[in-house]
Amino acid sequence: MMLIGISMLVVALDQLTKFLVLNTLSLNESIPVLPNLLYLTYTQNPGTAFGFMSNMEALVRIPFFIASTAAATLIVYMYQRMASPDRLLTRVALGLVWGGALGNLVDRLLYGKVIDFIEMRYHEVQWFPYIFNVADSCITVGLFYLLVEFIASQSWKTAA
Repeated sequence: MMLIGISMLVVALDQLTKFLVLNTLSLNESIPVLPNLLYLTYTQNPGTAFGFMSNMEALVRIPFFIASTAAATLIVYMYQRMASPDRLLTRVALGLVWGGALGNLVDRLLYGKVIDFIEMRYHEVQWFPYIFNVADSCITVGLFYLLVEFIASQSWKTAA
């Protein structure tokens, strides 16, 4: 139940922020939130992370993303079923990943591309080379936690 609750919260927050961007900014418009650090810059990404597959035809790209999101959803669901109930942070991380994947899938189904708008730059130099969104952030945080958890569990096994 926690998995669904967190993932739906992520999807709602992701779609709300994208709705606000779509109704506030023009494509490629950028406004400073924290000058020389954080900007809202409306872009559209037809591909996946880091623009991968962005040059492929939509008739190939969209079904691929739907299938890969379905596969990721199944993997996340199975993993959370196997996770011990007391692993609260693991369940939160899985909810973040699932919600982020679903949030970006909604964009692909509605627009054929993902709406991105969070940009980090310093004096016009983009120090993080990609513009991203709430869904991307949730996927990253969730996967980072799961990776750290996995590495820590392996460290305990080798230390014993």
